[in-house]
Amino acid sequence: MSSPSTSSSSSSQDGNHSANAAGPSNVQRSGDFEGPSSSRRRAVNEVWPEPFVEALATQVAIDASRSMGRLAAAPALANVFQICSTWRAVSRSDLLWHRLTRLVWGRTRLLQDTWRDEYVYWHRTARNFQTRRSVHTILYFDPSDVEDSNGFTCRCLTLSDAHLACIVIPGSKLVFATLDGDIHVATIGNPQITNRVHLGEVVNDGALVDFTGCERWWVGLYAGVPGRAFHIWDGVTGQLTFVGGTLTDPEAVMGWHMLTEMTGFVGRVRVTSRESAVACTSSRVMVFDLTNQGVVLGDEEYRNGREIIVTSVDVSSAAYVIAERRRGLARLARLARVRLVDTMEEVCRFNVRGAAEIGAMGCMNEGYALMCTDGVVSVWEVERGTYLYRFRERIGDVNAMVCDERHVAACSSDTTLHLWDFGAAD
Repeated sequence: MSSPSTSSSSSSQDGNHSANAAGPSNVQRSGDFEGPSSSRRRAVNEVWPEPFVEALATQVAIDASRSMGRLAAAPALANVFQICSTWRAVSRSDLLWHRLTRLVWGRTRLLQDTWRDEYVYWHRTARNFQTRRSVHTILYFDPSDVEDSNGFTCRCLTLSDAHLACIVIPGSKLVFATLDGDIHVATIGNPQITNRVHLGEVVNDGALVDFTGCERWWVGLYAGVPGRAFHIWDGVTGQLTFVGGTLTDPEAVMGWHMLTEMTGFVGRVRVTSRESAVACTSSRVMVFDLTNQGVVLGDEEYRNGREIIVTSVDVSSAAYVIAERRRGLARLARLARVRLVDTMEEVCRFNVRGAAEIGAMGCMNEGYALMCTDGVVSVWEVERGTYLYRFRERIGDVNAMVCDERHVAACSSDTTLHLWDFGAAD
């Protein structure tokens, strides 16, 4: 059962401050474009070759995206194509739009009829995201096929272009794991056939406190046994390729408790599209390489009253968002930062306000960071940390939340699933 309703979420002022830095993006940096040779002077009426115009248009879009945000690429391209009829003709090149869609929106899969349509679709979807135009749908869990639904809860959500699930979806496969470390793979469309590709060893590894992945890698975060925090599998073969790490060593006792009682969130791990992963506990955050396994790219400890809100952490292709508590103040403050994955350099920061001390549930895509506190979802722009708006719907306590460029999904503690579709608003 579902009950769709159009959302035009209310906007309000929220205290925030941002660093003067350009936001994370998957577009290339300046310097990749080479213009025509300067050794030959062109006649005034000479026609510029199409490859040059395409390269110029690409660079203009990249520069606009980096300096003013991805939505600025389309107006910049329009200015280029208005110069003359020859340059306008270049705008009909599907290869050009294929390149622009990949560089500006990070999309490599064609869902529309042409690559120009694909570019326009994701531009409009991002505009909907910025201006809070979405369709809100409520989905209800059906416990009829569960032997014991008491205590049922969703602790992890994930999205693909066509599916939403409480697990990991690389392509057409459904990959999920249990607290004892078992990993199962099912084919979407045929859920009756499920293969266990890894048998967990609780005594040797501890409890599996979080699990994530992509088509290339699966990553498990364990707590309970020192020196075995990270387990990495080859997503193609299902083979375990790495075990190690000390991130969760201080949380060993909490890890064992999770096997008998679902307590708080011990840690979180997320995989980027750059062959790396970000993992954290309440006192430490690490970035590590998935290709050169065991290599730590960044490591930061939180001390002196600073505490990471584990559920706030999420990644995009090149950045991650992380919120912290600062105890000992008259009012418990929550400060969120967006950092680059490769260097842990801060891109922007903003305040996350909420009445309760339960923390914040966070997620992010390429352009926006979302935080849910006290049942209200708020949205910030990640390029400068600018507060945009909050969703109108109050959804209560949230156990899991996820977003991509089109959808936002959140699961409430009563197992109600909320889905916002920003691509369906036009």
